[in-house]
Amino acid sequence: MSIQEINKHAVLPPIISRSDKEFLESMQRYIITETERVGCNEEGPADEYYIIYRNVFDKVIEYVTAYKSILTSIKKEYDGFIETVKEGQRAAFCLHGKLKALAAEPTALVYHRKRTIQLEAKMRVIENNSSKIQLQIDKMKQLRAEYEAKEVRYHTFSQDPSKPIPGMTLQESVNLVALTKYLKHLEDKYAEIKQAMLKKYVPIQRKAELDEEMIVTLKRRDLAENLNKQLQFRFSELMSLGEYEKAACFAANSPRRILQNIGTVNKFKAVGKIRGKPFPLLLFFEAIFSTSHAYRRPINAELTLEGIKCGLSEKRLDLVINWVTQERLTFSEELGDVICDYGEQDTYNKAKCLALAQMIYSECGLHKKALLCICKQGQIPGAMEYIQQFKDFTYDDLMQLIKLCPHIELIQCLTREWNGKPPSLSFGLAILHLFSVDMKKVGIKLLQEISKGGKSIVEHLMINDPFFSLENWQEIANICLQNGFDQLSQDIMSILRSQTGVTEISEEDDTVNLMEHVFW
Repeated sequence: MSIQEINKHAVLPPIISRSDKEFLESMQRYIITETERVGCNEEGPADEYYIIYRNVFDKVIEYVTAYKSILTSIKKEYDGFIETVKEGQRAAFCLHGKLKALAAEPTALVYHRKRTIQLEAKMRVIENNSSKIQLQIDKMKQLRAEYEAKEVRYHTFSQDPSKPIPGMTLQESVNLVALTKYLKHLEDKYAEIKQAMLKKYVPIQRKAELDEEMIVTLKRRDLAENLNKQLQFRFSELMSLGEYEKAACFAANSPRRILQNIGTVNKFKAVGKIRGKPFPLLLFFEAIFSTSHAYRRPINAELTLEGIKCGLSEKRLDLVINWVTQERLTFSEELGDVICDYGEQDTYNKAKCLALAQMIYSECGLHKKALLCICKQGQIPGAMEYIQQFKDFTYDDLMQLIKLCPHIELIQCLTREWNGKPPSLSFGLAILHLFSVDMKKVGIKLLQEISKGGKSIVEHLMINDPFFSLENWQEIANICLQNGFDQLSQDIMSILRSQTGVTEISEEDDTVNLMEHVFW
């Protein structure tokens, strides 16, 4: 607030003396400073504004002694009036809150009544369910009491041989068939109880035998542990001396193949490669694979996979081929995948890798991957023989095969008769599939090969393709026309028109019954 604004509201009489003038200026500075400090203006927080001027009024009263009594009276009246105004504001606020509560009371009452109706309905449902459950409980108690009374009655009768047999009615107790059946039931139950007793209880002599067997087994375990410790110490000593070749042979010939495990592999891996010397890890795998034929059980799958990876990393495909074809290893899908991936990188030896992978997949029963390897080697007749040998290839499997290996000769063999057997795939569906999976180039090459054979070849394919409809052949004709095979498109449409009752269907005439020639 500026000095001019303060002077505008000043109510003090003009003071001429120097001391009075200094007092007035100090009061004006106080008002400006305090109003700026609390951030209030003329509209602004009423309480802070009132407190500032009340303090100024008190100081004026103290300063002007001549008018002290009357000014004090005036201030008291003003204070009373302000307090009355505040009290009225508080009362108005309370009344406003009560008014809002009273206004909302009818709506709340409606909601409460509605909720009461819902809860009462829910209580009635619960009470009905409770009564039904109670009736069921009472019925079950009654049945249980009747059953217990019947059991007591049967037990009482069993004490007297002249009474009915427990578990049988009077008519059944005099029926020979029922008695025989009941006797068989008792004999089975007796045998079951006897067998259970043999398992749960053993004679004291048998316990002594088991104790002796346990002692012998523990001695064998201790001997095996001691032998393992000795072997580990001899093996560690050779490794520490740098005799890696001897350590590899020692691990390969360890009793019961104790040292042929991943722990030993990790120890050789930790050594790494040594300049001018053979790779120690490769020496280890050469040793264990060369001695694998001497054991009844082959090298496990984990060690086999690690060994093949090691041989391939050292570009020793000759060793890998020898291991896979001559030694006793454990094949797995991962092993075949590793060899296939290596063949993709080493294109010179790709055919050898595919042959190895094919053998592994076949041994594992992974016929889909084995067939793919055969096809990638270009052995299409062999692939067809494989398909005929293993008849578990589905239509989708063969469609996936031509997608992974889009060989023209393979597609032709699959879509034609083979050794007097019908085609494995539909030629038309194969063409549409190739164009639908962005393999247009392969589809065009296939159409080129078909167009070379003339109209007779096309007609033979169309007649011997039971999986393909007339509309699909029209779609093939359109594809041929779009890709520059005009003559092939004309041949297909000519063959379609030559069929009995077959007419060309236009795109506008969508109401034609495609099978009308069959019924009429």
